[in-house]
Amino acid sequence: MILFGIKNCDTVKKARKHLDNSNTPYQFHDFREAGLDDATLEAWLDKVEWKTLLNTRSTSWRQLSDEQKADVDRDKAKALMLDNPTLVKRPVLVSGDRIQVGYKSSDYDDVVAAHG
Repeated sequence: MILFGIKNCDTVKKARKHLDNSNTPYQFHDFREAGLDDATLEAWLDKVEWKTLLNTRSTSWRQLSDEQKADVDRDKAKALMLDNPTLVKRPVLVSGDRIQVGYKSSDYDDVVAAHG
């Protein structure tokens, strides 16, 4: 199980605490330190709608130019997220074939139960 995010994100902290409290082993992948590669993002986009992965409410999104934010489709969203991984809605939890975007306690309970 791999949890993707950034260390100082409050939602990522909640997700990490949830996994820690349930004694669920996981790796943490920090976007700021380790980046995000094309193959990983493509695998996510095969299973999750790009509009779910692209965080248009983030500070990173607001800092983009109007041109960058215009006419976004899957390919443009992918390019933007590869260039700036903090545009990915956090956290992303990958467990086997399952990808959970964002944090909701009940969803994490389901992932932990399926993983265990």
